[in-house]
Amino acid sequence: MNSRSSQDTAAARQFYSRLSRVYDALADADEARARQLGLDLLAPRPGERILEIGFGTGTSLLPIARAVGDSGRVMGVDIADGMRDVAAERLRAGGLDRRVDLVVDAIPPVPAGTASFDAVFMAFTLELFPDDSFGAVLDEVRRVLGPAGRFVAVAMDVGTPEQQRSLAERTYQWAHRHFPHIVDCRPIDVERLLSSEGFTVDRHETLAIWGLAVKACHATPRSAGPL
Repeated sequence: MNSRSSQDTAAARQFYSRLSRVYDALADADEARARQLGLDLLAPRPGERILEIGFGTGTSLLPIARAVGDSGRVMGVDIADGMRDVAAERLRAGGLDRRVDLVVDAIPPVPAGTASFDAVFMAFTLELFPDDSFGAVLDEVRRVLGPAGRFVAVAMDVGTPEQQRSLAERTYQWAHRHFPHIVDCRPIDVERLLSSEGFTVDRHETLAIWGLAVKACHATPRSAGPL
């Protein structure tokens, strides 16, 4: 069962649908470098089946769809109809819409079968889930990955002790506590979270956005072992 209440899900869907037409102007310039780090770690290959959870306006779907080629397949799941519509327009403009299936749904669960994908990608999405749903979300990621599958997550990170004490970090945390529907992301310990939920983190990259730590992690289900 989805750990989000139906009220929370409806509010999130409405918020992101309203934001969909201006999201790139508000956030893409800042998020693009971190997202590219994640895509570099993902390294999608021809013929692969790849899932993106929280595809937003489709900025990552485009390069993933190009990389998997005509023999591959991409699926995106997002909570907001508005994001789906913007992403669909972007894919059509790039001539890649036939390679990508866009699904509007709240997860968990992921609406796909067991071992359906070679890789799963999430960028600035994992930290949107409530703490008590991390286990269920990451269980679903492991379930839909193939035996040698890989998972790349890009997320706001707790960073170093110095970053945690910085004015930027303290200001952001204050804004998140008081305006969670607007400042919805919050820093999480990405590497520790993945390790505690059955993944081996074998590579990671870090950078700062607005003075806040962001980490991109490449991980494999522990039962499968690192690539």
